Amino acid sequence: MSGFDKREQAFENKFAHDEEVLFKVLAQTNLMIGLWAAAKLGKTGAEAEEYAKSLVAQDVAAHVKAGILSQIHKDFEKAGVAQSEHQIARHFDEFKAQASKDVKG
Repeated sequence: MSGFDKREQAFENKFAHDEEVLFKVLAQTNLMIGLWAAAKLGKTGAEAEEYAKSLVAQDVAAHVKAGILSQIHKDFEKAGVAQSEHQIARHFDEFKAQASKDVKG
């Protein structure tokens, strides 16, 4: 294997690793914000876990940050929970920073 091939393989391995870490961070972030949202909606125990997991599954399928935040905002409006989109996004960013520390830890 030439030096170029080795470098190419190293870049591919790093890319795959970075993508795996990003996936884990986003999944953990979505679970955390889902549990936070569930608490705001008055859900506890298994109901809260199910709500959070459904958001994670929805996001994995769509792979869009805006999708999960939009869904939480809709659920909050429907339940009469006073949280703006900006506040929800701020919590998402806080949870993402925490999840990144946990995963990369």
